[in-house]
Amino acid sequence: MTNKYRRARKKRKKWWPYLLSFFLLVVLGSGIGAYLAKPSLFSGLQFWKAKKTAVTTPSSSKKKKEKSDLPAVSTKDWQLILVNRDNVKPELNPQLTDVDAIKVDSRIVEPTRQFLEAARKIAPEETLISGYRSVAEQTELYNERVAQLEASGLSHEEAEKQVQTQVQVPGASEHQTGLAIDMSVEAGQSDELGLQLAAIAPQYGFVLRYPDGKSNITGVNFENWHFRYVGVENAQYMAKHQLVLEEYIQLLKKAGK
Repeated sequence: MTNKYRRARKKRKKWWPYLLSFFLLVVLGSGIGAYLAKPSLFSGLQFWKAKKTAVTTPSSSKKKKEKSDLPAVSTKDWQLILVNRDNVKPELNPQLTDVDAIKVDSRIVEPTRQFLEAARKIAPEETLISGYRSVAEQTELYNERVAQLEASGLSHEEAEKQVQTQVQVPGASEHQTGLAIDMSVEAGQSDELGLQLAAIAPQYGFVLRYPDGKSNITGVNFENWHFRYVGVENAQYMAKHQLVLEEYIQLLKKAGK
């Protein structure tokens, strides 16, 4: 081997360390670059995730615009006055007018007449048997019923407990509002007939006030003859959703009405 060949070979060997160093620098630089790029990549993913969520999730303002089927009424409206054992009222002294020899609040005279006329098309003997009753009259009725049960052998406490399933204590009866009517036939109303009347009642603004299966809410057992005026819009909503007045008032309060 000549000296010239040895010198050329030694010269080529000197490049390998430089090439190796350059390669290592490239690899190291790529790793550092990928590491530094992670936060921005992560941020980008978060942005698209947030964007997707914003598109698929309805905004709160849109939810507020959704219309409720609750009538545009207030719990303070006169026809929605709530009278029961939890809402005892003093004498209300409403202005009264006779309908079929029964007194009712003058504001519901026409709806009462129309309802009675419609009821008589179903049962000609249908008649109004009770309307407005003062607190004084309710007190007399209540005490009379209690006395009758006491005479049968019940204690005063037992008699009151039994009476209160059908007769409200003084101050807790809807009859003192003039907005409640009792409608029946002379021989006594069958449940079937009572339900037929309940079905047409909302057309005239009335509801069956003490329906079957709601005594745990109203505090009064099923009465197929007792109807309460609440206004057509309210009555139709209550009938559609099978609500008694206590439930309806609570629903309106939750809605801020």
